[in-house]
Amino acid sequence: MNQIDDAPIHPGMLEIRIGLITLAIVGIGGSIAIAQVLTDPVLIGLILTAMSGIGGLAGFAAAYRWRIRSLAPFGIRSTTTRWLSLAVGAGILAFIAKSIAILIIISIVGQGDSPQEVYATGASGGWWTIILATVFLTVLTPIGEEFLFRGVVQTALFRRYGPIVAVGAAAFCFAIFHGINIVFPVALIKGVIAGEIFRRSGSIWPAVVVHGVVNLPTIPMMVLANAAQ
Repeated sequence: MNQIDDAPIHPGMLEIRIGLITLAIVGIGGSIAIAQVLTDPVLIGLILTAMSGIGGLAGFAAAYRWRIRSLAPFGIRSTTTRWLSLAVGAGILAFIAKSIAILIIISIVGQGDSPQEVYATGASGGWWTIILATVFLTVLTPIGEEFLFRGVVQTALFRRYGPIVAVGAAAFCFAIFHGINIVFPVALIKGVIAGEIFRRSGSIWPAVVVHGVVNLPTIPMMVLANAAQ
């Protein structure tokens, strides 16, 4: 057999390790380096807003290039209008659940500092920064993070451990990369809903839509909240 015939047709634990290590290097390491090198807070905020998507895409690209080099095994395939419509509805439900979770957490532990405040800083340079930051969070971040956490992590775990473990573990891994803070339970909720719609649809795009719908109000709400202070 030649090398192509011997290549695996599904991602496995090796792809998970490669993808997550690359995400840590590019996303986390890159963010730390940028925060130390640049001085303009708006520019830093905008770049850091984009880094989760960039890091996720880098992690996916590394996993993709390592052995398989085909998009379909990662769930990157076409879907139907029905599933995209259902994804919008699921995203709205996820946003409501996220909002309730935040209110419960704040009522228990107080407001505290959110690591996502840097997004508001990036959007504080005028309308163009609001639009750019919103695009980063609504398009770039969902694509990068869903390709990695659902396309690589969940797909590999599904074949090894089944749907419940795959959806739950991928969502937990996704939340951990957001840090142990007020964002963690929010990311966990979003990860479970995106993971389940990915599992049911068989395509990554409905999961991307769920993620994008949940993220869409983030920048406008932060800007309005800061303006009201």
